[in-house]
Amino acid sequence: MRFAISVPQFYADGEFDPAAFRSYLARAEALGCYESAWTLESTLGMGPQLSPLEAMTYAAACTSSLRLGCSVFVSTLHSPVHLAKSLASLDQLSGGRLEIGVGTGGPNRPFAAFGVDPARYVARFTEGVSLMKALWTSQRVTFDGQFWQLKDAAMEPKPRQKPYPRLWFGAAGESALRRAVRLGDGFFGAGSSPTAAFAWQASVVRSALADAGRSAAEFPIAKRLYIGIDSDASRARRAVDTALERIYGRRVPAIEEAAVAGTVSSCVAAAREVALAGAELILFTPLYDVAGHAEQIAAEIIPQLGPG
Repeated sequence: MRFAISVPQFYADGEFDPAAFRSYLARAEALGCYESAWTLESTLGMGPQLSPLEAMTYAAACTSSLRLGCSVFVSTLHSPVHLAKSLASLDQLSGGRLEIGVGTGGPNRPFAAFGVDPARYVARFTEGVSLMKALWTSQRVTFDGQFWQLKDAAMEPKPRQKPYPRLWFGAAGESALRRAVRLGDGFFGAGSSPTAAFAWQASVVRSALADAGRSAAEFPIAKRLYIGIDSDASRARRAVDTALERIYGRRVPAIEEAAVAGTVSSCVAAAREVALAGAELILFTPLYDVAGHAEQIAAEIIPQLGPG
């Protein structure tokens, strides 16, 4: 098992404390049990949330060994040329510590706000991933796509990691999961997916890997786990549900069900279920008192889950 912790992103106007952010990242790195720290992306919404790319860049300057990722960029809504440039730059700035997560975002995104045809979002996503890979690996790129065209274009510098940082895919349905195996280097289960759904997703990924003749050892499976720990389980549940409502802008029972809230022992049991369902990397995402949770997870949860 390997473990990760979230990068704090949820700040209202004027709430961000640079010193506290630096302290959190430095402590997460010093604890030694977290191999990486991850952001998430939600460009539009009522929940106050910092952009992942900027938060990761700040986090890179606050750390020296912790790997940094986003699970996931809704890359359908980005220009792949700009995103490829930003991610290559961040991989250089971080000394090769970048992890990249991408996903289509599903059919319910506000596509019109981004100039995206909702009928073509999957095609746009797959073409964008292909173009980013080309820009990261080829000295000159000529690309004649449906959405983007380049002729003898160069992008430098390339990512520090070769051929490029690990490309994790977020996915839920079977076709998207098989696309992840076809185009990606790992699968990242969403925090909004209950463990039972994640177990099915992991089984589809393993089956697709076998069908493709790919080694499961070279294609890791991860899961984000929203978590709230308290000696009073009811208090933990109330705090988690309130935080999720702030993030998503409304109460979503299925997402609340996917989140873990309760005592240390119940959180350990829930994390074990996620591991048994197929997660090789668990991304703990505290929804309140993030610094305190990072300490408590390291001291009381991770030691009961096996070696990191």
